[in-house]
Amino acid sequence: MVKIAVVGASSNLGREILSFLSEGGFEASEIIALEPKSPMGTMVSYGEDDELDVLNLDEFDFSKADVSLFACTLEMAKKYLMKAHRTKTKIVDCSGATDCETDVPMIVAGLNDSLLENKQTNIAAIPNPIVTQLLKPLAKVSEKYGIERIVLSAYLSASFHSREAMDELFAQTRKIYMNTPFSDNEEIFKKQIAFNVLPQVGEFIGEETSTEWQINAEVKKVLGSNVKVHANLAYVPVFIGAGLFVNVETSKDVDVNDVRTAIGQTEGVVVFDKPLDGGYVSLNDVQSETDIYVSRLRQDVSTQNGFSFWCVADNLRASSAKNAYDVMKLMLK
Repeated sequence: MVKIAVVGASSNLGREILSFLSEGGFEASEIIALEPKSPMGTMVSYGEDDELDVLNLDEFDFSKADVSLFACTLEMAKKYLMKAHRTKTKIVDCSGATDCETDVPMIVAGLNDSLLENKQTNIAAIPNPIVTQLLKPLAKVSEKYGIERIVLSAYLSASFHSREAMDELFAQTRKIYMNTPFSDNEEIFKKQIAFNVLPQVGEFIGEETSTEWQINAEVKKVLGSNVKVHANLAYVPVFIGAGLFVNVETSKDVDVNDVRTAIGQTEGVVVFDKPLDGGYVSLNDVQSETDIYVSRLRQDVSTQNGFSFWCVADNLRASSAKNAYDVMKLMLK
């Protein structure tokens, strides 16, 4: 019987991973839920009917798990991941702790699975959900046409930051409707997020933010190329999901109708693109969905070989948890 450990089982991402495991037919007896310093009696839901005891991560022996999914913060992963690495457990790292490790492959399931066959480590890294949402629709396009440059404008929900950020958005929205001051509810974003757009995701490092730099680096690592990337990221007052406007330049002549066909044939990606009012998919349409949705496909006539599209997904479920779950299954084969 396979044993699967989920580190950070109570987090937003951890709960979504548990949902995929339940839906995938894994019994509760196969799942080990972990949190640091978890008090006895702490429980987390598993599927519709079961609950799991949340065990103390500080005392857990990772040799008891065939695979361990780190669905936790970067700080938590840095503290516990090497402890797991010293055992034989296979590791799926969603935290970003191993992003810069050259011997750790970064996987978008269905795009570069072959990297798992020749890897020299028991760890596979999962990219930022923006990268998965961006590159999965481009899997067949990249293979056929080659990608030279990507310009990305991403509009991200509060869940990209944390559960506390979602709470801050809710508290600000509620106080605006009640005409109540909320200066004490500007701790996470440092500015008003309710009914606003904030062009900063991550700390500034020079003129770009750390997350914009991360997107650039991770796209290159996943594709294994020196593709040029320019990312613009902003928070929008939404609880879950991400919307991306993407411009792609290819090395070969490209036809948008052929691109539409290629994207539509990609597993886990749905093309819904009608040039009429409402003929596209919005953030509100994709919450709890497991697919990535593409709309507004157009030829980019401002460049020689280019096209653009709009893309939306549930960042917790479709772009993070599903990718982690699919990579886990690949590692267990």
